[in-house]
Amino acid sequence: MQYEAITYEVVDGVAVVSLNRPDLMNALNTQMRAEITHAVTEAGKTARVVVITGNGKAFCSGQDLGDRSAMASFDVERTLRDEYEPMLKAIVDCPVPTISAVNGPAAGAGANLALVADVVIASESAYFVQAFTRIGLIPDAGGTWALPRQIGLAKAMGAALFADKITAEQADKWGLIWEYVADDEFADHWKARAAHLAKGPTAAYTRVKQAMRESFGNTLDEQLALEAKLQGECGKTRDFMEGVMAFVQKRPAEFEGR
Repeated sequence: MQYEAITYEVVDGVAVVSLNRPDLMNALNTQMRAEITHAVTEAGKTARVVVITGNGKAFCSGQDLGDRSAMASFDVERTLRDEYEPMLKAIVDCPVPTISAVNGPAAGAGANLALVADVVIASESAYFVQAFTRIGLIPDAGGTWALPRQIGLAKAMGAALFADKITAEQADKWGLIWEYVADDEFADHWKARAAHLAKGPTAAYTRVKQAMRESFGNTLDEQLALEAKLQGECGKTRDFMEGVMAFVQKRPAEFEGR
């Protein structure tokens, strides 16, 4: 696929998907959703970590509402089902770790695009807003799934009903994101985080993602059984043997991702 609404590059196992409509605060349209879906799917086959970020001052302002010709025939249900769902599932189901590097405002579907990643790192000036009720809608793009799980029902309900801005500092304190860092340190920081994961035990990361996500629907017995199964699979990897040898030899492990 020829990318126009995003940029895409892979360097040293790190795939970076950058939303690239900066003049429109990286608003999501049909083309961008298709390109994100394609890029993340491809990255999951070849890279060891995927980063989603925004070019310009914003991460993503959500659905592009400014194109009147497109909005005249805009079918919200069809768009969510046929365009948003594949994009979000590509991120959630990606076999390697995913990072949202939130460089600026993340609003509406743009906030929820960020929040479905495995790890969310925000710049200090970034913020999140569930802006949907401002235009008579409910949170979508996975917002009603992610928010209660990450910050609990009380905070999720308030965020959805009031549509208040949630600063990066608030998001960090509430457990909505992994961390936030000063703006002037942001780019170097998320790149270092991504590089760390790209050099890690990829097979173990894949199973960490599976175990964590399935835990919400499992009983303790079911989760213990899943842990045993996945740990058994990890125990057969080259990275496990390397990790043990590195521990014994008191040196840093050099994982191959297999």
